[in-house]
Amino acid sequence: MLRKNRKKLISLLMLVLFTVLVVRVNRVTKTELVSRNGQTFEKAVVEEILTDNLQADGSRVGQQTVTVKMLTGVRKGETLEVTSSSGYLFGAGCTPGMHVIVMQSVAGETTIASVYTQDREWVIYIFAALYLLLLCVIGGKQGVRGSLGLVFTFISVIFLYIPLIYQGYSPFWTAVFVCFVTTLVTMYLIGGTAGKTICAIGGTIAGILCAGVTALIFSKASGISGYNVSDIETLLTLWNTDGIQVGGLLFSGLLISALGATMDVAMSVSSAMEEIAKQNPNLGMRELWLSGMRVGRDMMGTDSNTLILAFAGTSTSTLLLDYAYDLPYQQIINSNNIGIAIMQGLSGSFGIVLSVPLTVTLCAFVMKRGIA
Repeated sequence: MLRKNRKKLISLLMLVLFTVLVVRVNRVTKTELVSRNGQTFEKAVVEEILTDNLQADGSRVGQQTVTVKMLTGVRKGETLEVTSSSGYLFGAGCTPGMHVIVMQSVAGETTIASVYTQDREWVIYIFAALYLLLLCVIGGKQGVRGSLGLVFTFISVIFLYIPLIYQGYSPFWTAVFVCFVTTLVTMYLIGGTAGKTICAIGGTIAGILCAGVTALIFSKASGISGYNVSDIETLLTLWNTDGIQVGGLLFSGLLISALGATMDVAMSVSSAMEEIAKQNPNLGMRELWLSGMRVGRDMMGTDSNTLILAFAGTSTSTLLLDYAYDLPYQQIINSNNIGIAIMQGLSGSFGIVLSVPLTVTLCAFVMKRGIA
């Protein structure tokens, strides 16, 4: 009972410290990059289509003129006549009853408004809630703990990682810090304070650092840097106004991307080795290490593809355009976009693969020495 209460006290203390850190980090005054005086984004529902832009072939050209009933903002309850463009990035193909987001600028009695996009806020919330519910129902207690870990990771990235980078801290080392914190908490929630948890944490952090080092070596050898990304000119505005180290964002993002898969490998290997050690306590350190490597090698076969396929999936638009324009091989293989995608996929996979022997070695040492 005393041990259980001590664990609860430690957990509560860590939660309080994390909350204090998040609050302090988010006390930041942002530099105004775009003037938005009087401009707001409000919810509305489409009531009537005054002028439609739907063509006979089903496409849309130009813009719609519609009436909407405002649900929020200073014009709440009023009916406004607004326009909706037919762009793929902005506007929406409005139909009566559709919930939309209206971008409006109010100056006295004058209101200039247009449909920004379809209101999809609750769709996001519902699907996220369904996923967490499914995780809890199928996973039981472990699913609940996994859900808590997922929520904690989301909070860490949005309310810790991003604000710290905005304040000028190194993106790379900020990512290492956030990866360490999220790994510590997630592994603790899933595995408690058992020896396998300690080994999984160590293996994950080691794998993430290996991925980062591999990316830095690839960067030096290939001449690719964080300044070769497609949106660098917009990012340089942040560097000029706030001193944000935009060059490190590429590598810090790689660490965040590789974290989930590396945690999965490290915990799976640690759990398997703990079970092997319990079922056969007479195994020596070498035999346990060999058993762990056999488990890890089986996992490498599938997990080594994880990040490569993930980054390849995000590059399908670029790959299709390259194919359609029939670009020369030398142009494609030496382009910045392809080089970055290859670096991200391979470096992350290096981290996953190297985390296996590192985790296995740590598990064999910890479990046979009785350290935890």
